Amino acid sequence: MPNKISKIAVMCSGGDSPGMNAGVRAVVRTAIYHKLEVYGIMRGYSGLIEGDIFPMDSRSVANIIQRGGTILKTARSKEFLTPEGRAKAYEQLKSRGIEGLVILGGDGSFKGAEIFSREFDIACIGLPGTIDKDIAGTDFTIGFDTAVNTAVSAIDKIRDTAESHDRLFIIEVMGRDAGYIALHSGIATGAENILIPEAKTDIEEVVQSLQEKEKRKKMVNMIVVAEGDDFGGALDVEKYILENMPGSEVRVCILGHIQRGGSPTCLDRFIASRMGYHAVECLINGKYNVFVGIKNNEMNYIPLSKAVKYKQHIGSEWLKIGKILST
Repeated sequence: MPNKISKIAVMCSGGDSPGMNAGVRAVVRTAIYHKLEVYGIMRGYSGLIEGDIFPMDSRSVANIIQRGGTILKTARSKEFLTPEGRAKAYEQLKSRGIEGLVILGGDGSFKGAEIFSREFDIACIGLPGTIDKDIAGTDFTIGFDTAVNTAVSAIDKIRDTAESHDRLFIIEVMGRDAGYIALHSGIATGAENILIPEAKTDIEEVVQSLQEKEKRKKMVNMIVVAEGDDFGGALDVEKYILENMPGSEVRVCILGHIQRGGSPTCLDRFIASRMGYHAVECLINGKYNVFVGIKNNEMNYIPLSKAVKYKQHIGSEWLKIGKILST
């Protein structure tokens, strides 16, 4: 690893998340404050391999903190998974004298960074940018708050039409491996059932609860399901319910990529700015190959290797709270 960093680069990798621009802005302006040269890399590891790298200054990140998505764009790269691809990426950085790399992304992006840093003398720092909040060691990930608020807003609107027609709505939210968006948005909107990957779904129990509510003349019900739930997505749940409760008024709404877009909330702008600042501080102070998290309102630095291996776990208390409040 380099003893002293003078040139760094920043990029976004994997899925986009609201607040990435705030993180990029913080990295660039903190680097400039410390008199470092800073570069932007377009399209993540793909752009790194292709040399789509350009110098950035303070004006490069003006008027972006409120914008969703990422001005650097993002992508997934199969070529970077190969030793040959990583060698090309290293040559692109070496030819420009870049010694440090800040990556905004999720666990897959961190895995690539961890391997890359072991193979070559590039100091890597990760910023957890993922709407799924599925990285252990941090209470916050950039984009989660915006995504869950987008889901809450949509579900609130859906409840209005459900109330008007006495219907059961099944709303599918993002969360292939983690159910945080489903859990938070489900509790916040008073959903009658919340189905997440972290807990095995008893679909028969779901049907029984709906039948019991029907007897009580509670005709409006909302089921929030994470796309990665073990039973299946919203369409699978709908099919099972209709088979066991024929004649029910059931509607499905899959929120999809609407959850990735939009102007980031104050919280996402704030934590992305804080994490971006500390990412540069890490590089200056020789703290390499970690990702920057926030735990109990304190900065938490986790080795990239551990970020790859572990994920968050949803406690049974939250599942119990959701169930009790939905009765």
